[in-house]
Amino acid sequence: MGGAVSAGEDNDDLIDNLKEAQYIRTEKVEQAFRAIDRGDYYLDGYRDSAYKDLAWKHGNIHLSAPCIYSEVMEALKLQGGLSFLNLGSGTGYLSTMVGLIIGPFGVNHGVELHKDVVEYAREKLDDFIKNSDSFDKFEFCEPVFVVGNCLEIATDSHQYDRIYCGAGVQKDHENYMKVLLKIGGILVMPIEDQLTQITRTGQCTWESKNILAVSFAPLVQQSRADGEKPDTVQLPPVTVRSLQDLSRIYIRRTLRNLANEDSQGRGTVQRVPQKRKRRRCRRRRISTYVFVGNQLIPQMVESEEEEHAEDEHKEVEEEERDVGEEIIKQVNVLRDQIIALPLPESLKAYLLYYREK
Repeated sequence: MGGAVSAGEDNDDLIDNLKEAQYIRTEKVEQAFRAIDRGDYYLDGYRDSAYKDLAWKHGNIHLSAPCIYSEVMEALKLQGGLSFLNLGSGTGYLSTMVGLIIGPFGVNHGVELHKDVVEYAREKLDDFIKNSDSFDKFEFCEPVFVVGNCLEIATDSHQYDRIYCGAGVQKDHENYMKVLLKIGGILVMPIEDQLTQITRTGQCTWESKNILAVSFAPLVQQSRADGEKPDTVQLPPVTVRSLQDLSRIYIRRTLRNLANEDSQGRGTVQRVPQKRKRRRCRRRRISTYVFVGNQLIPQMVESEEEEHAEDEHKEVEEEERDVGEEIIKQVNVLRDQIIALPLPESLKAYLLYYREK
């Protein structure tokens, strides 16, 4: 499934195409997509396919097409502080983007059938926290992944504000999914080849809306021997953050706000530079003849179209050079502020989430 938009050269190019096609429609969803490079979730050797609007699968590892994730993120209508459950959480790509929007006071849980995929998702999450340039620009709700079949969730589990299921749901499992949702909550899942948004409007009332025609592999039902009880999935507990963790959140928030105010006061607000796309201009030469003395000599004359193309080409090169200089000037202000604090190095490391850059 996919192929609805043109392939991009990189992650920003892909997001530009998704915006142009109206799959990404809100600023917060755009920011989350730009912050998480889709290519980072591909295995080495397959990254060239990361920026195509296509699903990708290798063994148990699977990523849906970017246009599908875009529609899901928009349909969930995410806000800060919400609880989110990802059924079939896979690589953790979607859960990580969700975590950037719901923030540190949200809940971010995922259930994945395959143990090797959960390990892969945890590795990618750790890499994002330690190495991504985007991490310090957001307040983040770290996803927690568990191994299990999402059709075997304990009946006494807590409910969620937002739920996404990344596999095809049969009609007889629809109500099972619905009971996991809080009143006022939104569930997005594929049912009968339609990506569907379901809003719980009351204890026993629902509103459904078809979003997009899709094709998903069905949910895997756990095979059972005669008389054998299924393995019940216990969802992660909803815990209260420690005072130490809350202090880190508010110190980082205060420093980030002070940096933003200072930048605005000096008119030097940092912005993420947009990639300039190179224009493709058709060039042509015209054969003509000129008199030199009494001889007729052939000569190639550049058309006005080519001269215009040359000017545009130079302008684009200058713009790209300016963007390159702007990128070099980008600095991690929050990190610099924390390092400058009169605190023990161990506490600074904690405030930095032990990031080395």
